[in-house]
Amino acid sequence: MIRRFLAAAALVMALPVAAAPAANPELKVTTLDGKPFDLAAQRGKWVVVNYWATWCVPCIKEMPDISAFVKSRKDVAAIGLAFEDTEKKDIEAFLRKHPVDYPIAQVDVTEPPKDFDPPKGLPTTYLIAPDGHIAHRFVGPVDAAKLNAAIAKGA
Repeated sequence: MIRRFLAAAALVMALPVAAAPAANPELKVTTLDGKPFDLAAQRGKWVVVNYWATWCVPCIKEMPDISAFVKSRKDVAAIGLAFEDTEKKDIEAFLRKHPVDYPIAQVDVTEPPKDFDPPKGLPTTYLIAPDGHIAHRFVGPVDAAKLNAAIAKGA
């Protein structure tokens, strides 16, 4: 029993440690429609940064909620980050069936945006405060109630 524990502990200690997300992360991506998205340009608004994939059922379920939430609040913006290794045309086809009211960019799964932890599960959503700091990180699906609660707390 102790040998198993020590072996597991050694394995965990051998795993690479991910750096903590930046206090005020940068995110500059090109959306699927070719437009630039710069997180810094969103200062003054809450920003939902949502990692998702076309094969992720909880991601698909939360997308309409995030879209409606963004439409309902003038103080909120969002960016969807398609975190998968697939063709752009396949993501665009998916979005024709599951449209959203916020921009989508595809990010490289081997080199995700450096100022955010790579998602350990999908969906993963970061709520960025108006001053640019990461106010909250959600692992798993989000909805308007969770986002509103986090904003109300000042996250």
